[in-house]
Amino acid sequence: MLLALAVVPIFASVGLAVDSSMGYLLRTRMSKALDTAGLAAGRLALNANAEDIARQYFDANFEASGGSVELTSFNFELTPDRKFVTLTAEAVAPTIFMRVFGRDTMTVSSRTVIRRQTTGMELALVLDNTGSMWGTAFDTMQQAAFDLVDILYGEDTVVDNLWVSLVPYTATVNIGSGHSGWLAAGDRVNLSPGDYSTAGWKGCVEARATPLDTDDTPPSGGAFTSYFYASTTRTQDNNWPAILPELWRRNDGRGPNLGCGPAITSLTPSRTTIDAAIANMGAWHRGGTTGNLGLSWGWRTISPRWRGLWGGETPATHPLDYGTPFMDKVVVILTDGQNQFYDHDSGALPRSDYTAYGRLEALGVTSLSQGRAILDGRMASTCSAMKAEGIRIYTITFGASPDSTAQALFRNCASTPAMYRHAPTNADLSDAFRAIGGELANLRIVE
Repeated sequence: MLLALAVVPIFASVGLAVDSSMGYLLRTRMSKALDTAGLAAGRLALNANAEDIARQYFDANFEASGGSVELTSFNFELTPDRKFVTLTAEAVAPTIFMRVFGRDTMTVSSRTVIRRQTTGMELALVLDNTGSMWGTAFDTMQQAAFDLVDILYGEDTVVDNLWVSLVPYTATVNIGSGHSGWLAAGDRVNLSPGDYSTAGWKGCVEARATPLDTDDTPPSGGAFTSYFYASTTRTQDNNWPAILPELWRRNDGRGPNLGCGPAITSLTPSRTTIDAAIANMGAWHRGGTTGNLGLSWGWRTISPRWRGLWGGETPATHPLDYGTPFMDKVVVILTDGQNQFYDHDSGALPRSDYTAYGRLEALGVTSLSQGRAILDGRMASTCSAMKAEGIRIYTITFGASPDSTAQALFRNCASTPAMYRHAPTNADLSDAFRAIGGELANLRIVE
């Protein structure tokens, strides 16, 4: 009788230990699944489907042991500043030994908290502002850029060690009229500024002779020439002196700055400044697309060889050296088409509009396809040189226009194939920017 009485507590103790071990293993699996789901949700914090994505990741990583475990709750919480993602889950599992004592099930719960924290970074956004972006495509790109900035800053206006530049590009790039000191001494801006009439030089420059158009050599190693779209005899090309600044964004615009888009915003810590620069962008017709020059100028905004040159909100200590501890250098470049010369005259000589390279003939070729091949080759050289310095490059092709050649160029330009995204639709573009923003934000499990 004494032995029988002793067996009962022993059996209960063994049963409790066995069932507790099973509960512990179940909770461990649940915690790992929540961590995975939380990290996925943290990368997509601005995505309306973040909760659904989190649940999909949780379900994929938490197996219900052949149906014997019942998930009774799954909760997703995102703080208003989107810095913390909290996931909780609860499940009921059957017991094995403890059911003898009236405990048929046990409840297991787990909780994880993910903190989104932006890494130290100098980030250049290099965005296509050519005329083909006009309309909803441009609106979508702007909103996607705002979303990326929102992910990085959250509700803050300044984040420690986060610096962002914006480089809009068309068939040329606008360095800002305040940087006339980077021009050659004999440039028309310095000797005869009246050539630009009352409008003045807007700030666009021509490409320097190769290889200086592909690298980050500062002005001391090669001065720039101001962009000047000379008057022609045909209205379809650029017959002026009728200068109509309000029409520069349209194909019927005129003047020496025709096709010159908004100026570069150099590295700034201010979210307000970068948001205003994004809002000020616009689709500027004429000339074509020189994504290679946009990329070169994006590099120059974060290259230490340009330290102290930019002025404005960029201090004399920036850009920082390559390899500065806890600081990344990142470029995101987008196009909705391909590098190309464009001819608004529809085939009449000259063979293209004016660009940062002059007319197509200035490159010693006569066909648009030959011109594209040259621009693509120079962009590939810039990509390789930037990656050799450890710069992380994200590339995006947007819409239906980028052909297989353009997609291959941008895919190969990216630091890794996974850092290239083709976004056929507006929704895809929004998702691409949010995904990149999530990757640029450090995610830490804090609870």
